[in-house]
Amino acid sequence: MRKAQALAVSLGDPAGVAPELIAEAWTRRGEMGLTPFFVIGGASVLSAAGASRGIKLDLIAISAPDEAAAAFSSGLPVLGDMDCAPSPGSPSIEGATLAMHSLARAAALALSGEAAGVVTGPIAKANLADAGFTQPGQTEFLADACGLPHEDAVMMLAGPSLRTVPLTVHEPLAAVPSLITRELIEHKTRIVARALARDFDLPGARIAVTGLNPHAGESGRIGREDAEVIGPAIAALQAEGLTISGPHPADALFAAHERKKYDVALCMYHDQALIPIKTLDFDQGVNVTLGLPIVRTSPDHGTAFAIAGKGVASAGAMIAALRMAGECAVRRSMSG
Repeated sequence: MRKAQALAVSLGDPAGVAPELIAEAWTRRGEMGLTPFFVIGGASVLSAAGASRGIKLDLIAISAPDEAAAAFSSGLPVLGDMDCAPSPGSPSIEGATLAMHSLARAAALALSGEAAGVVTGPIAKANLADAGFTQPGQTEFLADACGLPHEDAVMMLAGPSLRTVPLTVHEPLAAVPSLITRELIEHKTRIVARALARDFDLPGARIAVTGLNPHAGESGRIGREDAEVIGPAIAALQAEGLTISGPHPADALFAAHERKKYDVALCMYHDQALIPIKTLDFDQGVNVTLGLPIVRTSPDHGTAFAIAGKGVASAGAMIAALRMAGECAVRRSMSG
């Protein structure tokens, strides 16, 4: 089968900033060396979003993904005619329905091999739920689309300064200690190691694991999880040949001199992983889903309804997500 040449981009919530960031990314395609991409639906939304940033966007309607690469230099390819009225900053059921359709079709095209990968625009989960979306988020939706358990789809946040993986994601902090098990740490770490080798050309990646408690528990004086759960899991993974260390006190692990010692940090909960990446690389942070049979990235920010349509949102993370997806797709194609 011929390798797909273009990435499928889902529109995200059309009332958010994603459409205008997609438009700007297309205008900077040459400067940033972006892989050709096409957007699923939302032509009028994209046109209005481009205008909000002073961009006269040339849209090219395509009837199949394999037309995107040839069209890309002349205009932004758009596949499908599903659309809604532009309403920056004012989310609606119609917009959420369009976002859901765009995501579902982008995933299907990547799974069929017609798209090289998927880049997803940010969504508002509450709005999608009102439109009939049943998964906790886009990552879980893609896991379901790929026929995988949710725990096999692993979120990694990646920027120029740091990569982090949250072991638990959208969970109340009070629930986290009971969710951390040796099995979960070992399972997700293996997925991370395989994905870094395949998609990021990092065989033998150096993995640093944070502790759960302050000072990684201080040998059990500040909680037992670090010594009784996290430490044994690390030892088992070391015995398998992985380059893994910890548990490290999280308050020191993200200092500049410490970041030189590892390729990715496996963190115990959401904010432990996301605070450092958003502090260091907010405008270039990418959410990558590891463990899927398809490439998937997304800018590591939300819909930003408050500034949608005002032309002030940074396109850096969207551009980084597009570039990273293209690079991962190339590595997969080279590895067969």
